[in-house]
Amino acid sequence: MRKPLSLYHPALYALRVWQRRLFRTFGWHVSRRRYARLGACREHLPYRHIKHTSKLIRRLGDSDLALQYNKVVNLRLAVACMDGVTIAPGEYFSFCRLLGRPSRARGFVDGMELSFGKARQGVGGGICQLSNLIHWMALHSPLQLVERANHSFDPFPDEGRVLPFGSGAAIFYNFVDLVLYNPTQASFQLRLKVAEHQLEGELLSDTERAVRYHVYQKHHRFVREGGEVLRINEIWRDIREKGHQGALLVAQCLYRNRVRVMYPVAEAQIEEPCAP
Repeated sequence: MRKPLSLYHPALYALRVWQRRLFRTFGWHVSRRRYARLGACREHLPYRHIKHTSKLIRRLGDSDLALQYNKVVNLRLAVACMDGVTIAPGEYFSFCRLLGRPSRARGFVDGMELSFGKARQGVGGGICQLSNLIHWMALHSPLQLVERANHSFDPFPDEGRVLPFGSGAAIFYNFVDLVLYNPTQASFQLRLKVAEHQLEGELLSDTERAVRYHVYQKHHRFVREGGEVLRINEIWRDIREKGHQGALLVAQCLYRNRVRVMYPVAEAQIEEPCAP
């Protein structure tokens, strides 16, 4: 596959990023969508749909642990931009629109970014942990995913993974975004906090949850293909009536992941391609 022209020189890449950011910003201004804003009143809505936490500091391969601690700085700034935001009926939630551009002038520091098949440092790196958490909670609600991206490679072996592989939401300000839409008559609210050891989140609502959700993976495997090892799985969601024995209402495949693996995998775990 031919590389895009923007990848042949850093200046061309920077110009392409600037162009795409400009187009996205212009699109926000002319869009007829109503976007959720962070208001002055942040009273808690009364009903919890889901609560989730994720560990702040994790060993990721041989990466610099200092970038993990810098990530916590970036997460605190990002949480301040959207903790308490309410998504009213008919409104859209845009992670990047609420966040604003991460910059050193705003206090963001170098954290870990995943880009071009590598883990590298960049200003604001690590805030994907927040978008991952919000995305996971949204999957356990009636909120609709309008825009979501996943990384095209798997950089690190699993260590302390809680959520299924490929269930996250990548962010690159501002054209790789997480966008949700509220199609219901209820309002939803995000409560977010950077605690001592964990990133904490709750999705609240002004109405009780009518159903229950279960999100899980199927058909997970490693496959050798064309000299590369790929990681493959499917992310599924079951929606059931409330109650322990609630009837299954919907079973849907949300995502099919197929990405390059960037670390050694034991031969016993790799499936060979089927002969033609």
